[in-house]
Amino acid sequence: MLDWDHNAYYHRLLLGHLPPEPARVLDVGCGSGAFAAELAARAAHVDALDRAPEMIEEAAARGLGNVSWVLGDVLTDPLPGDGYDAVFSICALHHMSLREVLPILAAALRPGGVLAAIALPRLDLLREPHLELAAAAGHRALGAAYLTRRLLNGGGGFFAKDAAHDAMPMVLNPPLTTREVAREAAALLPGVRVRRLVFWRYLLTWEKPTG
Repeated sequence: MLDWDHNAYYHRLLLGHLPPEPARVLDVGCGSGAFAAELAARAAHVDALDRAPEMIEEAAARGLGNVSWVLGDVLTDPLPGDGYDAVFSICALHHMSLREVLPILAAALRPGGVLAAIALPRLDLLREPHLELAAAAGHRALGAAYLTRRLLNGGGGFFAKDAAHDAMPMVLNPPLTTREVAREAAALLPGVRVRRLVFWRYLLTWEKPTG
């Protein structure tokens, strides 16, 4: 009852990295399409990619005219476009090798375009114990607050998990800690920024050079 959607919690953070008046953006690992729908309200066109047929079917039911729902694997299939103003991803990078996927996403951006991704790091109690404690306490406290708000407002919203959430693939033990992600990403994308977020996620951001 106190569980809630950590991915949805960070949608606003990702949207803050959207360039002004974007013409075309890409959502990699779109799942059931919740974040792509938010992008669609701000961008002229959204390409939303996922390798799970059931996720694309669920997402396409949203009926958004400016979103192309694409069944495909970013590592093996051609992307639906290039020259993107922004490329986003939520909880997909830890399913893939960064050495393989980051160059693909970087190449898909126009000069000056932005890559912003949220994914799961491996547990690192040696360096991040304070964040683990804060996450455990905050998860329960916010869970109680969101549950109360949902009950008072008739059920929906306030980061409730949607029906397709449990069908999404999960990695119980991601391969890289936050520091390891930062080290690997920096070797591939000079100037990349990686920071640990409280609720069991990290944020990776990079702007493609214009030169």
